[in-house]
Amino acid sequence: MGNELDFHRLQFAFTITFHYLFPQLTLGLALVILILKIGAARTRAQHWSDAARFWIRIFGINFAVGVVTGIPMEFQFATNWARFTEYSGGVIGQTLAMEGLFAFFLESSFLALLVFGEKRFGERVHMGAAIALFVGSWLSGYFIVASNAFMQHPTGYEIDAAGNLQLADFAAFVFSRWAMVQYAHTILGAVVTGSFVVAAVGAYWMLRGEHREVASLQLRIGTIVGLISSVLVAFPTGDMQGKLVARHQPVSLAAMEGRFESGTEAEIVLIGQPNVEKRRLDNPVAIPGILSFIAYGSFSSNVRGLSEFPEADWPTNIELLYYSFHIMAGLGTLFILLMLLANLQRLRGRLETSRGLLWCLMLAFPFPYIANTVGWLTTELGRQPWLVYGMMRTSEGSSPTVHAGSTLFTLLGFAGIYLVLGVLYLFLVSRELIHGPGARHAPAQAEPLHG
Repeated sequence: MGNELDFHRLQFAFTITFHYLFPQLTLGLALVILILKIGAARTRAQHWSDAARFWIRIFGINFAVGVVTGIPMEFQFATNWARFTEYSGGVIGQTLAMEGLFAFFLESSFLALLVFGEKRFGERVHMGAAIALFVGSWLSGYFIVASNAFMQHPTGYEIDAAGNLQLADFAAFVFSRWAMVQYAHTILGAVVTGSFVVAAVGAYWMLRGEHREVASLQLRIGTIVGLISSVLVAFPTGDMQGKLVARHQPVSLAAMEGRFESGTEAEIVLIGQPNVEKRRLDNPVAIPGILSFIAYGSFSSNVRGLSEFPEADWPTNIELLYYSFHIMAGLGTLFILLMLLANLQRLRGRLETSRGLLWCLMLAFPFPYIANTVGWLTTELGRQPWLVYGMMRTSEGSSPTVHAGSTLFTLLGFAGIYLVLGVLYLFLVSRELIHGPGARHAPAQAEPLHG
């Protein structure tokens, strides 16, 4: 790291990576909470209501920490990326403002009603708050993804006399195909995270012999939603996203697959190590023709390699991009297999007694966080060296007056603050986990965990 640009990128990458640990869970839990509230209204069963209240409390903690960790990013647009903000703010400023003014306030207002208003306002209003929370959180996510989608594939803009971008067609910008496909892929990834966390807590309580009714319900909801969302992340949304990358960012596709030479019947790589210096992929294990079919719909289609593009347009970290993409794809495949096995055991009535599988479900919850993180790394590294693809390079967007020392100092400050917030978050969530879904009293004696 030798210049200001490197530190600007590092600081933003750190803050946004830490921040996104929280929104992905709130987006997933918003759907789970709505399912639990609908189930409680239909069945009038206490364990449905108890499960909903428990996850509403977790949602509240997660939402609060997510808001606090997200604030620095808003300021970084002006402090660290002033030239980018001046250039593109006339377009992406619209969706960022809509996220704050509409979706965020809708989400936070109804969250307070959901947490504190059940007894005061009754079940019908509480159900309405759950629906509004779901709509608000998912709408908030769409505005953010639409902003990023413009950076990936700009549409609906015009260039003013000063050379900056201005919004020309709101519908073309907000409802571009890239935005809708990327949003579907992103939101389903968040649902995978939420469902895995719900299933993990259910498995934990089941292994301990606690809250069996709620644990059984959470295992059922978590594994069903987890299987559906894991499949949909891969197909059709992941497939559609890949085709968009192949069409509009072919150099990114080549880097993601470590493909240096062009050719037909392009193979998809399962294992290998990109050797950028020697322009080759070492020790590849690949399936011929699959990449051509996935990218262009035909096994005989030509897939361009990096050698066809100027090196100045290559992604700036091909190795990290390659490994991020393959970790994401590999974990996604494992998610489908795990949830498929869990659902088969559930249908056979054996999930709750399959202690090995329960341990797997309990220990699997961190991996969707990893998959979502490397998924976003793939998206952002693939766009490089551009901030707005094909229009503004990353090197042109940083603030010229904010020096490396100032950026490093604030980065260390953020790291310290986020460490404190992370410890506080883990403490609050652990306390809720110990209290369980029922009333706040000392838990009954539980069986110890064992294999």
